Amino acid sequence: MKNRRAGPHWRRTFLCSFALLFLSLGQAAASPQQKSIKEELFVLPGEVGKRGGRLVFALRGEPKTLNPLIAADTRSREVIGIMQADLVHINRATQLTEPALAKSWKISPDGLQYTIVLRHGLKFSDGQPLDADDVLFTFRVYLDENVHAPQRDLLIISGKPITVRKLDARTVVFRLPKTYGVGERLFDGLAILPRHLLEKPYQEGKVSQIGTLATAANQWAGLGPFRLKEYVAGQRLVLERNPYYWKTDVNGNRLPYADELVFLFVPNADAQVLKFQSGETDAIAQLSAENFSVLSRQLRGYTMVDAGPGLEYNFLFFNLNDLGEKTSPELTRKQKWFREVRFRQAVSAAVDREAIVRLVYQGRGTPLWGLVAPGNRRWGNEELAHPPRSLERARALLKDAGFSWGNGPNGESSLLDSEGKPVEFSILTSSTNADRAKMATLIQDDLKQLGMRVQVVPLEFRSLLDRVTQTKEYDACVMGIASYDADPNSDINVWLSSGGTHLWNPSQEHPATAWEAEIDRLISEQMIARTFAQRKKLYDRAQEILAENQPMIFLASPDILAGAKNSLGNFQPAVLEPYVLWNVEQLHLKNAPENAPR
Repeated sequence: MKNRRAGPHWRRTFLCSFALLFLSLGQAAASPQQKSIKEELFVLPGEVGKRGGRLVFALRGEPKTLNPLIAADTRSREVIGIMQADLVHINRATQLTEPALAKSWKISPDGLQYTIVLRHGLKFSDGQPLDADDVLFTFRVYLDENVHAPQRDLLIISGKPITVRKLDARTVVFRLPKTYGVGERLFDGLAILPRHLLEKPYQEGKVSQIGTLATAANQWAGLGPFRLKEYVAGQRLVLERNPYYWKTDVNGNRLPYADELVFLFVPNADAQVLKFQSGETDAIAQLSAENFSVLSRQLRGYTMVDAGPGLEYNFLFFNLNDLGEKTSPELTRKQKWFREVRFRQAVSAAVDREAIVRLVYQGRGTPLWGLVAPGNRRWGNEELAHPPRSLERARALLKDAGFSWGNGPNGESSLLDSEGKPVEFSILTSSTNADRAKMATLIQDDLKQLGMRVQVVPLEFRSLLDRVTQTKEYDACVMGIASYDADPNSDINVWLSSGGTHLWNPSQEHPATAWEAEIDRLISEQMIARTFAQRKKLYDRAQEILAENQPMIFLASPDILAGAKNSLGNFQPAVLEPYVLWNVEQLHLKNAPENAPR
């Protein structure tokens, strides 16, 4: 899971890329296409590629949906990001905002009003024109409480929604109830929806039920570089180039370069690596350190890249949901332990994070004690404590909380609760993520040294997500999230008690604890603070409260490891998701036919 990364390479080329970006914008303004006012295309700097061919990648499992209103899993979001587009976009390499569907925007002096002007000539992938009414419709749907879109939290400021109105066919005004510290980054990732296809199901209350992978290609449209072509259940999803896409290269060639983009479904990371080794796929991301080392030694004609620390954070959390009468007696007993802060602190003290980095990541990672991953140097709290592993401290915390030790059935030391019952629970983990499975096993061994009996239960990711967010039938879980932006508001669904990815107890109507209420207050205040210093102070305090209460026991963050065939042009892995496909419209096959049409 993941709201699912740039390293040394982009840091070296940052100034050059930034200059080229604005040079290209100037070229776009002077191009014949701009003067004709038929289409206002966005010119991307970078290597000019060849048109044609098919790009192939492997996904660990199938996406759950093509509908951005209900997408919660990383695979769905990655595919949706390629088929859809936003008003203002965060460039995943520079981490700066750039124009997208909006050719320009203006912010009022008080910071409360954003006036956005759309490009001329924009069309959805089915050829239907885009105008301001589509933007109004999109935000009406996102803000509708009955739709339960994950985007809604980002559009509510101090309890009040953003308002949207149309000035003319290409101009939209967003009015904020209070200043929003994140600025125009707010609009990144908010896909603009096709009103002509979705208005009727929305009026019928069915908009969240559509957009399955089996949707007919002519019944789904977006504004991204590729559109739906074919879905074969259990095997693949095929996208084809969007002929109406609104970006070109510096020579005026309309993007994307590739004719087709194919996602092969594989069950796990090892299967993904085998596809890459055999040459069936063109690139791979999210490699384990072990596979990265093997591929780096074995493969010729490939480029392997360690892009450096990313924004992914992995963590253990316990089931703190209040299920009322639905709670089984067994879970009720376990939740008595889980809700004891000293129990969670003891577990955190017992976890050997250095061993996780060494054994899971082969040193290509960083231990974690907080939500802000090491790739995000601007927002991390440098004062946050990084205590070393201490079984002695863990035992003292458990003793203070009323736990004791006795002999287990096999004569080993067993941790007992205040009623003399042994402490036993299970940890769910994704069967498609070998790294997290290893983490869970290492935690199992760590906690065994405290007398806890832990069972690791691997589940297919969709089943795991259903257990955690829907049925709430689990004890504990190891999971990971990759922030899609360095700004803290990208993780607002994790921070806020009402958020859908506030995983230990999601979507609360009211904060269940005083410390969660305090985090809600701090995060809400930083959202409207106008200076970085003000926001940082509030955000630092929220990090401290999270560390004190340990609802998420942070484990480690991996480096971003990726690879590609040397025949893949414009391969530039980033530390923000999607790591390899962030510039998918510019990826091209260097050996594509020379006579491919442009």
